Amino acid sequence: MTLDIRSEAFWELPKVEQELRRVYDICNGCRRCITLCPSFKDLFVSLDTEEVDGDAEKLAPGALKRVVDLCYQCKLCYNHCPYTPPHRWQVDFPRLMLRARAAEAKQRGVSLQDRFLGNTDLVGRLGTLTARLANWANTLAPHRAFLQAVVGLHRRRNLPSFARERFSAWFSRRRPVSFVPQAKVALFATCTVEYNDPAVGKAAVAVLERNRVDVALPPQRCCGMPYLDGGAVKEAQALIRENVKALAAAVREGREIVVPGPTCSYMLKQEYPWLDGSDDARLVASHTRDLFEYLMRLHADGKLDTNFSKRPGKVAYHLPCHLKAQNLGTKSADLLRLIPGSEVEVIERCSGVDGTWGLKKEYYELSLKVAEPLFKDVQAARPDRVASDCPLAALQIAQGTGAAPRHPIQIVAEAYGVTPE
Repeated sequence: MTLDIRSEAFWELPKVEQELRRVYDICNGCRRCITLCPSFKDLFVSLDTEEVDGDAEKLAPGALKRVVDLCYQCKLCYNHCPYTPPHRWQVDFPRLMLRARAAEAKQRGVSLQDRFLGNTDLVGRLGTLTARLANWANTLAPHRAFLQAVVGLHRRRNLPSFARERFSAWFSRRRPVSFVPQAKVALFATCTVEYNDPAVGKAAVAVLERNRVDVALPPQRCCGMPYLDGGAVKEAQALIRENVKALAAAVREGREIVVPGPTCSYMLKQEYPWLDGSDDARLVASHTRDLFEYLMRLHADGKLDTNFSKRPGKVAYHLPCHLKAQNLGTKSADLLRLIPGSEVEVIERCSGVDGTWGLKKEYYELSLKVAEPLFKDVQAARPDRVASDCPLAALQIAQGTGAAPRHPIQIVAEAYGVTPE
């Protein structure tokens, strides 16, 4: 099996190239994904040149690699593809792209750019320790030019602010709420909540506790996806092992794992069993729920408090790709529609950031071009509020429209009238 990460063949560049050509040939005969992302557009343009004439075997190595480099792991092509397992052709385009990136990184080394962007824990810890200084520095053109020159972070890319108090610090000092719990969860907070936007985590805790759900915060690291973006599989697996150990223990205590970030919930559900391969990783995957997936299950069981006191007005809700990839429907929008007086318009457009790809100097301009339909739809909706579960999509929307998107859990918390301190 070409995607067995524990096989020596997984890492051999000639075999990776052979598999790229095989899959590209299958894609050439299908072309269902041509509108999804720059990878497929570039692939088909290369295949349609006179010298290649549709023969993937004639593609130059540079053309093979360019498709890999343009993939930002939105995962949407997997659900579009008619040839995914158990089909005998066994096409898994996103994981093949990861394999190609990982094999190249193992042979040639992980770049400084990918090491920096992948180490969100280190960047987050340093940023929150010096939050005032870091946030000020990120507004300065010379500092942004320095970041672009040294670590390849585009100088015009808007960046999230660092929080002065990390979410885990707030969680450990807060006053516990007294109630008889109807359920118990372990919150996988995500790096964005921990270091940049603790308000999202606070709102999640407030909404869960409003619904008599006991919330624990087990020890946790980055989910590992940022390292995977750069092919740093070994580094990602080290983080995954730590998370699996802590989260599996929480599951054995009778807790479901609840995640407010789509990329992280996708990682825990889909990639942890593949990358870690342990029984505990499979246990964690089977007990992981996106935050709104969990809340709407409470609603289906008649256990969700629907006594809302404030109206959010019209909400333009952006559905992130990594939620679409989980085949969950529109759970966040569904819950927002339960609030009296709400009007929710769902926008299903890719933000073109997806992990670290849209932050890089090489792809910043292209990421904005990919997101243009999203910007137009947000502006055309003329909403009172803009919402997205994805923090990077929110950054992109803010950059492209001037709107300030919020996580939908914050809108729900406000509708309840709960204001966590």
